[in-house]
Amino acid sequence: MGDVWRRHFLDSAQLWPLLPAGAKTLIDFGSGAGFPGLVLAIMGVPDVHLVESDQRKCAFMREAARAAGVSVTIHNKRIEAITAFPVDVVSSRALAALPQLLEFAAPFLAPHTVCLFPKGQNVEAELTDLNKIWTLRMDRQPSLTDADATILRLSEVRREQPADNV
Repeated sequence: MGDVWRRHFLDSAQLWPLLPAGAKTLIDFGSGAGFPGLVLAIMGVPDVHLVESDQRKCAFMREAARAAGVSVTIHNKRIEAITAFPVDVVSSRALAALPQLLEFAAPFLAPHTVCLFPKGQNVEAELTDLNKIWTLRMDRQPSLTDADATILRLSEVRREQPADNV
């Protein structure tokens, strides 16, 4: 159980101190079993949207949310199929490389939105071409659960080039 706790629950919970003050709405892309979005909802983020295209994983998250006594909105569809709305936080864990995550996030971004993306040892490669397309402020935090991992906290995210030039 210790490894599951550290690898999934603690790995998700470590995002809590990186949330912007007063964050109310969070969207979590590729939620899988609810990491990190469901964990952050349990910790107190009031309006959490979990996005997962796999129906079995959505059923699991519905039951986990019920058992935990927390209210979340589960979107059983692909990210691209969701009608965008502004959020305070975008999160995603182990879904895609950073350029693709920002493409997914773009329709949900407001001037105040913060993106929280735990990343592994390949983070430098993902960052290489980012500033050709995006302008952003980036803070890096070491992961508490993996010495080779980092958490990217992105704010003031703006696209510099149109999407079809990507």
